[in-house]
Formats: sequence, C-alpha cells, structure tokens
Amino acid sequence: MATLGAVTRFLRRFSALSINPLRVCIVGSGPAGFYTAEKVLKTQEAAQVDVIDRLPTPFGLVRSGVAPDHPETKIVVNQFSRVARHERCSFLGNITLGSAISLPELRELYHVVVLAYGAESDRTLGIPGEDLSGIHSAREFVWWYNGHPDYKNMDPDLINTHTAVILGQGNVALDVARILLRPTEELATTDIAEHALTALRRSSIRKVYLVGRRGPAQAACTAKELREILGIKDLHIHIQESDLLKSPADEEELKNNRIHRRVYELLSKAATTKASLPVGDHRELHFTFFRKPDRFLESEDRPGHVSRVHLEKTCLKGDESGKQIAVGTGEFEDLKMVLKSIGYKSVPVDGLPFDHRRGVVPNVRGRVISESSGDSAALEPGLYVCGWLKRGPTGIIGTNLQCAEETVSSISEDLEKGLLQPSAQKPGRDGLLQLLDDRNVRVVPFSGWERIDSEERRFGSLRNKPREKLASWDELLKACSD
Repeated sequence: MATLGAVTRFLRRFSALSINPLRVCIVGSGPAGFYTAEKVLKTQEAAQVDVIDRLPTPFGLVRSGVAPDHPETKIVVNQFSRVARHERCSFLGNITLGSAISLPELRELYHVVVLAYGAESDRTLGIPGEDLSGIHSAREFVWWYNGHPDYKNMDPDLINTHTAVILGQGNVALDVARILLRPTEELATTDIAEHALTALRRSSIRKVYLVGRRGPAQAACTAKELREILGIKDLHIHIQESDLLKSPADEEELKNNRIHRRVYELLSKAATTKASLPVGDHRELHFTFFRKPDRFLESEDRPGHVSRVHLEKTCLKGDESGKQIAVGTGEFEDLKMVLKSIGYKSVPVDGLPFDHRRGVVPNVRGRVISESSGDSAALEPGLYVCGWLKRGPTGIIGTNLQCAEETVSSISEDLEKGLLQPSAQKPGRDGLLQLLDDRNVRVVPFSGWERIDSEERRFGSLRNKPREKLASWDELLKACSD
C-alpha cells in the first residue's frame, strides 16, 4: 500500500505537470524523431512535443533516403502523420539548428531536447584525389534521385562513361546500382524525381561494379536487397567463382550468421547461373570482391576531374570468425569511377559534445555525456539523442523504434529521479515561435506540408506517378503558402 508521503509526492508532481506541462523539443523529423515523439506522447500524458526540422518537409530518410521503387517501405509515413496531428504535438519545418536557433537556446526554451537529426555528411576514405570533381557519395546520389532540395542541381555525369564504380556493397550501394540498372520505364511509375528520371533515360551507363574490401562471406547487404537486384530483367551478373572459395574462418562465420549465409548462397547461385546475354543493349552488374581504393586519378583531358580509381587487391588476415580484416597485397588495377558508398556521418552543432572519430554523440542509453573521466561520466541534463546521432548510421527504419524506446525510457527514469524539473516555467513552443518570428524565420507547420503533399500528388497523377516531388526550395516554400 502506498504511503501518505508517496501519494503527496505524486499529487504534487501531477499538479506541477498539469500547470506546467513537460515541454519536449525533438530535432529531426525522420523515423528516430517521430518514434521518439510517439513514445513521449504515450508515456508522458501531459507533455507537449514539438518536432522541428531544417526542411519544410517531414519524414527524413523515409522521403529522401528510401529508394523510389520501394513504396511499401514508405507506408510508415501514415503512422508518423498521425503523430504530427496529435493535439499535443506539432511539426515545425524550415528551422535550421545552429543558424535559425542555437542548441543552448533550445535548452532554455524546453525541459527536454532530443537530437534525432540523423546523418547529413559522409565518411571519407582519406586517400589521394578524393577531392577531385566527379566523385560523388551515395548519399548525394540518393538525395538527387529522391528530390532533396539541396541536391536537385547535382548533375552526375551519366553520359560520358559506360561504366560506374560503386565503392561499397551495403544496401545503399545496392540501391544506387539498382537505380542505375533498372529499366527507366519501371522507374517512371515511382516517385523518383523528374530531373533524375530524365538523366537516367539519357544515361550511357551499362556496366556497374560493386567493389568490396572483403569477400562474399562478409558482404554487408541483406538478402532481400540482393535478391531484388539479382532479379532485374536482362541483367547479366558477373561474380568470379574463385572469390567464393571459403577459408575456415569464413565457414565459421557463415555457420553462425544466418544473414551472411543467405547472402553468400544467393551470390553463389548467381555465379553458377550463366544466363545468355540478351541481344543488343544489355546491362551488367559486377560484384568485385577483395579490392580497396588506393587513390583517385586525375583526368588528363579534364584537369581537376577524376578519370578512374586505383584499386589494390586485398586478402583477409586473421583466423577469428567475424574479425578478419582486409589488407593490401601490392597488386593494383584501375576502374572508372562515379560513386562511393562507404557510410553516412552525422555532423555536430555548437554546444554539443561529439565523437568525431565515430561520428556520434557520446551517450548512455540516449543521455548525452558532457565529460568522461575514468568510470565516471557527467551528463547534460535534459539533453538526449536518438537514431544515427546516437548509435551511428546502422539499421533499418524499424531499428529506430527500439532506439526511441530506450531514449524515452531514460527520459522517464530521469523524471522519476527528479533529474528534470518539469515544474520550472519553460516557454516551449510559444517561446520558440516568438524567437523565430523576431529573426524573420519562416516556419512551416504540418498544414504547410499537407499543402506540399497535395500539390505533389496532383502533379504525380498527371504523369501516372504516386507523386511528383517538388525538388527546389522555392517550389516547396511557394507550395506550402498557396
């Protein structure tokens, strides 16, 4: 039975929450952000939640990262839209953290700030020639074909070469290869950006190399993604059967890892299934294992522009399953180059502790760590992280659900322990909107997104597409105000 003191403390806390509701700001409106908002609304009955984003459009990588030929993956936006329409939640777009408002200012306005803005940069290889023109990251290419307003004018050169080399063999690399190789008449009925579809229709690329440092037993993609690209009509698959030879460590890894085993089986089957080349304009996909980029070479005809990538052959060292590393052999070869897919990377903002090596915010179960000394760690009160900023750019959309649950659990625990002070007056949304208005920052509410959404669907219906994305800042901001 509860003691009188416990009941008194509960009533005092309930009264404080009723008068001064917990005000939560979530930075980033992708899956991590919306799952966090949903969990906060469910666990904190009086909380008011604001989800802010630098774009006028919500949903993050569901909109700008998921491949256009994967519409089923985007159905989750229906769930996120219900969260945004909740009476205690709001979406506020076109707000850039670090310029429109600083992190310290947000922390003054809200009891809790959760950073969930994902990864808007790329890992680097750190090899000579990486800054040459003509080298694009997979993130940039994905944002280009998905109509992200920052990359509408990227203009990758798909005309002057028949070969594309993608450094990496993860799911994003397979997405990029699939978009380059899939017949454009199939892409034409998706929500791919029109500027990308036009460029792909003119593309000269007929051969794509997917390059990996290690072997097929360590390939980073999933069986679902691999099966899809292997199933493209009239696509000839090239895999060296010698690359499929397994070491004892490979055998052990495949035995213990069902995902890697299934991927290896699919690659083995593709290597031994020799389909006859179609007559005429056929396309090829080459899985190139045991190669690592050594340097990028400059074009003799176009100074400052990349001409090809210099690859070093590798072999695996180490006998322990899952911990073999690729080391160079001193043998080299050249291939022409278009894209690198070696991973996304989050970027810091002023006032945020950041691990630059790992590209994450130091945290304990989502609680941001300000300092660490030995076994002790000082926490930043009221500041949390979720998603890629918390754990690195790994996992699928659903991975963010468990990640959000952990972060919101930490918030709830901190409330119970009195580490957060919801009874303290915080202006929250009203204060944020007033500050932004004073700075002439135009805020796009969810109703503005709904106008964008309606316009995109209308344009799409004219082309037999689910939507035609508005892919420039001017178009987006005009549509949300019409």
